[in-house]
Amino acid sequence: MTITPKRNFGDLGEKLAAKYLKDKGYQILDTNFQNNLGRRLGEIDIIAKDTAKNELVFAEVKTRELSKYGDTLPEENITRGKMIRLAKIAGAYIRLKRLEDMDYRFDALSVWLDALSKKAKIKHIESL
Repeated sequence: MTITPKRNFGDLGEKLAAKYLKDKGYQILDTNFQNNLGRRLGEIDIIAKDTAKNELVFAEVKTRELSKYGDTLPEENITRGKMIRLAKIAGAYIRLKRLEDMDYRFDALSVWLDALSKKAKIKHIESL
């Protein structure tokens, strides 16, 4: 796990978070979704279906290096402004895919990567 560039580090965290959700029975529908029509609203890291609850899940993934940030909570970086942007792009996704009748929620996945042990710790917070 030799990840130095910030983007690659985040990409690895997102891949691990998607695998975590899939292992929990979620169906991964999309990753790194961006609206390509009109004004760019941002990006949603993972869009999945919680098959147990039949809900659409818009997941924000925050990845940190355990040795540097082990005592911090990555999800603290999901600000009110970020939630507003996520809601706007989620609305665009719902309209694009015609999923207006489906229940949905916003989740956060915090991923701590440990380069020494080559392991990850993942915390899943449902319904932000």
